[in-house]
Amino acid sequence: MQLANQPARGRQRRSRKERNPSLGRAIRYLGRYPKLTIAAAAALFIATAAQLAVPQLIQNIIDTIVTNTVNKTILDLPTAFQTMAAERLGLDLANLQLDLDNAPRALLIAGLTVVVFAIARGLFTFAQTYMSQALSQNIAFELRNDLFAKIQRLSFSYHDKNRTGQLMIRATDDVERLRMFLGQGLLMALQSFILLTGTLTILFMTNARLTLVILPTLPIALFLFMGFGRIVMPLFREVQQRLAGVNTILQENLAGLQVVKAFASQPREQARFGDSIDYLLEQRIRISRIFSILFPFIFLIANLGQAAILYFGGRQIIEGTLTLGEWQKFSLYLIYVFIPMGQLGMIISFMAQASASAERIFEILDAKNEVEDKPGAIELDGVNGRVQFEDVSFRYFNSGDPVLQNISFTAEPGQTIALLGSTGSGKSTIINLIPRFYDVSDGRITIDNHDIRDVTIDSLRNKIGIVLQETTLFSGDIRDNIAFGRPDASEDEIIAAARAAAAHDFIMEFPEGYDTPVGERGSTLSGGQKQRIAIARALLMDPYILILDDSTSSVDLNTEYEIQKALNKLMEGRTSFVIAQRISTVLNADQILVLDKGKIVDSGVHEELMETSAIYAEIYHSQLAEDVELS
Repeated sequence: MQLANQPARGRQRRSRKERNPSLGRAIRYLGRYPKLTIAAAAALFIATAAQLAVPQLIQNIIDTIVTNTVNKTILDLPTAFQTMAAERLGLDLANLQLDLDNAPRALLIAGLTVVVFAIARGLFTFAQTYMSQALSQNIAFELRNDLFAKIQRLSFSYHDKNRTGQLMIRATDDVERLRMFLGQGLLMALQSFILLTGTLTILFMTNARLTLVILPTLPIALFLFMGFGRIVMPLFREVQQRLAGVNTILQENLAGLQVVKAFASQPREQARFGDSIDYLLEQRIRISRIFSILFPFIFLIANLGQAAILYFGGRQIIEGTLTLGEWQKFSLYLIYVFIPMGQLGMIISFMAQASASAERIFEILDAKNEVEDKPGAIELDGVNGRVQFEDVSFRYFNSGDPVLQNISFTAEPGQTIALLGSTGSGKSTIINLIPRFYDVSDGRITIDNHDIRDVTIDSLRNKIGIVLQETTLFSGDIRDNIAFGRPDASEDEIIAAARAAAAHDFIMEFPEGYDTPVGERGSTLSGGQKQRIAIARALLMDPYILILDDSTSSVDLNTEYEIQKALNKLMEGRTSFVIAQRISTVLNADQILVLDKGKIVDSGVHEELMETSAIYAEIYHSQLAEDVELS
């Protein structure tokens, strides 16, 4: 199936590229920094102009030397022969002596001028390099910010279909390759164009006949580069995809290192990583092989052009239609013709990599967000907390069998709604729909009679406090993690939230208290400690609606009892949705919804369900038996 889908994906990529050229869009980011862009281009133009002036100065030096060598030879002859030689050559002896006397000064001025132009070229090249690097770094900053903001806003369904490693490589390596092209490749292309155009103009003005000798080599070289460019661009795209695969394996292993070691799977994972590296290396070698074929051809063409200039230029010198200085200037300018051709290989390499990376970057930036604010969405304000599900059904990716089917219930303000059921019954899906992590496939969800799709996502989520089953903490200290949703919270508010979550006592047992670093993903804390900090983080938001997804699953019975007491008090006045594996934590719920295979099969309070729901009674008695065995 994967191979069968590749041509379709290729056609889709080509079609998308034709409609919206990604590299062109990236280049337009230069417009965000017009002063830097213009300054870098101006510095490049001046540095290239200084480079173009040097061969003309060298011609003047050589012609001065050759002319004055002839003058000295004539003036060293006996007087009678001087007059005879000067008359035959149509020269004036007084002018010959004057030129000879001025020759040292002319050579000194020409030499100093060469030095001045070299210094100017060096200074402006430095300025161009500095500004182009500053420009490219600013654009990389813009792209990474845009990517991060987009990834943050994309719906969960997008992240369900895309691996973390793929997204990370686009925000790092792909942006860097695009930056390299904008900071070096693009200006190198501009420099090559200016150098080639300026050189050919000067050559035509100097000697049109000799210039026509080398012109046929240019389209040959250009044809070669265009052909190689079409070959290597898809190869570089494949490199980025394989690099993303390597990064994915690395990210998974670092995140799951404890599991890898627990199952003694290091050799297998190392072999898997080695295979992915070999797969990447194979593609890089393929590209290197292609470029190793390209450059000998370019050098061959350059040498053929040089040989033609030696032959035809030599004949013109013999015929007296070309001076030695002009020939030397022509030879130097000929190097300037082939320098851009040599640079073209690097430019194509930069462009091929940047084109592949730009396509992958804008793939994310252009990704359609399945959950976003609709036009004219209103702010959700003054919430009472009445939540209503009206005939809600849901399918992941809007296809396949429904995960939820025709769910309808009403949570009145301040009520606690408990969700019970086996794994896969749809409990987590229900709570994921309330903050619009996903949008319903059918039906609607309302808060205070507002369809949640009609209000802004931020205003909706600001009214909801969530503790997910899988606790996620961020790098920093405990205080930062509790105040994650409210960075401006006071110390007293943070401590109050921690006390309510039964977290304050264990936090104060640490030597650094609330300043204790939590380690990567909370690695320095136990599961129960992480869970209580996550609860404190949600409570600090003082939400109107509280969602607890099995929030006491990682704590022992004593800690669960402490947390539950605090939560019972804090859930007063808030509409709360609780998923719990233990019935004991939801006995006092205002409504208990029993789910099975995506449907509500029973609902009511504990006493009612014990009499009317076989599933609920079975869960209750099985857990009661377990508790007896444990006791």
